[in-house]
Amino acid sequence: MSNKRTVYALSVCGRLIMNLHSLNNEGTEGNQQITRQVTIADESGQLHTVNAVSGDMLKHIQVEHLTALAIQKGLPVCEPAKMRHPSRIAAVDKFAPKPDKDKPETSDSAVTDRILAACAVTDLTGTLLTQDRSTARNSVVEWAWLVGLPEKTTTENFIHLKRVADAGAIESGGAGNLGQNIFHRPASSGTYAAVVNVEAARVGFNDLSRQVPTAIQANRDERYQVLLQSLLYTFLEPNGAQRNTQNPHIIGFEGVVTVSYDICPAPTVSPIGDNYRVEVQGIQNTLAQLLGDNKIEVRSFASLSEFAAIIGDLVQNTTPFDVNKAVKKEA
Repeated sequence: MSNKRTVYALSVCGRLIMNLHSLNNEGTEGNQQITRQVTIADESGQLHTVNAVSGDMLKHIQVEHLTALAIQKGLPVCEPAKMRHPSRIAAVDKFAPKPDKDKPETSDSAVTDRILAACAVTDLTGTLLTQDRSTARNSVVEWAWLVGLPEKTTTENFIHLKRVADAGAIESGGAGNLGQNIFHRPASSGTYAAVVNVEAARVGFNDLSRQVPTAIQANRDERYQVLLQSLLYTFLEPNGAQRNTQNPHIIGFEGVVTVSYDICPAPTVSPIGDNYRVEVQGIQNTLAQLLGDNKIEVRSFASLSEFAAIIGDLVQNTTPFDVNKAVKKEA
């Protein structure tokens, strides 16, 4: 019998310090690359315009790491997911039959079972089938924007050009994109608020039938493990735009990992506010009164290495929560 604790949900709330990154470009105007700017409210309600990295970009980075890990582990991964297609199993032609009320195997629940069995990446990161039907698999992981803290982030612009060794040969050759291109490239630095939530109990779980299909039981723990590893890798190596010459300098990460061991969300509070750690601890104290001791855990970290140690411990010593077993136990 396993002594591993079962995790219903976990969350990360922290402040990440990155220097000279360009993960958040949103386009170009002429020869000027534009960095993404968002307007946020601080604790006092004052509005600030800051640079930010979208949750879509962070999710894309995580999926890159997750796919590689799932393939390495020998988990089932559909061909579009292997090719990093954003629609994942929804890109498999005629994967799901048209709904037919006289054929149970065409129901949304039955099709979801097929999705879970056929592709671990789709199971964990979601998709929407739209061919002849509308069947969703919601993502197990939820990313907030990576938001620059007011007065603690900045963006500078630099002139970038290509050095041309033989301009005459290039001019006579007629090839494209070989001339001397001069443009302005941004680089952002500062402290960013990060929030991510993982619904661990939903790993391999069919939300419609409220069951974990038999085909998933054998590798459910492995799916959970690669999910947590990919979460860690996202902060260790944020793949994204222009990393070939603007690989971010990550010099700090501090915050809290909250873990729920019962049917309860893992609490999150935005690190945009200075008191987010105190608030998370206060929520834990309240939930302890409602659920009992040791049901909600808050683990603080002051560096990337401490964060890695927490995730490593969860990978080795926890397993995804089984909702049905919990319900049967209560009954």
